[in-house]
Amino acid sequence: MKDIADKIVVLTGASGGIGAFISHALAKEKAIVVGVALSQQKLKQIQVDIEANGGRFIGIPFDISRVENLSILVQKINELVGSVDILINNAAIEKFRYLQHYSLSDINSMFSVNLITAIELTRLLLPSMLDRDRGHIVSIASGSGKKGMPYNSVYSATKAGLLVWTDSMRQELNDCNVDISVICPGYTNAGMFLRTGLVAPKVANVTEPSEVANIVIRAIKENQAEVIIDGFLSKLLFAISQLSPKFGDTVFRITGITELYKSYVEDQDPYR
Repeated sequence: MKDIADKIVVLTGASGGIGAFISHALAKEKAIVVGVALSQQKLKQIQVDIEANGGRFIGIPFDISRVENLSILVQKINELVGSVDILINNAAIEKFRYLQHYSLSDINSMFSVNLITAIELTRLLLPSMLDRDRGHIVSIASGSGKKGMPYNSVYSATKAGLLVWTDSMRQELNDCNVDISVICPGYTNAGMFLRTGLVAPKVANVTEPSEVANIVIRAIKENQAEVIIDGFLSKLLFAISQLSPKFGDTVFRITGITELYKSYVEDQDPYR
């Protein structure tokens, strides 16, 4: 989809972190942005900012973790703006824990928001895209989905799920003009990483959220299947870990990543 001007774009997690930057980047491209998030106040502020610059933004406060109600959200979107051209699955929850310290509620909420909502929204919006023979679906995964991160196993599992699901769907959609992309940011100077005040490993790059937003736009325009936003060493580690998982584990220990992630638990795990 080389031109996204006047296209209707649904973006989850639109009000915070990377989502806010993606909202502004889409508006600059003259897209009609339908932002979905929990906070009505934050959505309103983004709307004010975007409209002040001549863009179009419609905020819908909605709890997407209630996956059984997503059909209501889609109905509301259709009533407000019509058929959706682009879906960007961006919303996510991340919690650092020892596995035995996660509650079932933690696990359910992370899978619901990070993975099941993306699949269910796509399932609900896909028929209209197929009928019109056009559309694009983008899911924001993570480098944690390429190589699982210690003390972050549930989040890693949800992002790995997004990667493999997108891979499957790309093949399923091969014979039509509905495209699908997955973006794997590493450490980004926004959102969850910025809020927690965590330190990135020395071998990792920290990307500005505006750059991530521009990469998302480019992935849509150029129909890129998968984009990893990280340095060469990280990409090499992801590739080698596919051939030798234990070698990847060793690299994590030697470079201090394992201990660093363990320190993240100290900040977040109430049961440590």
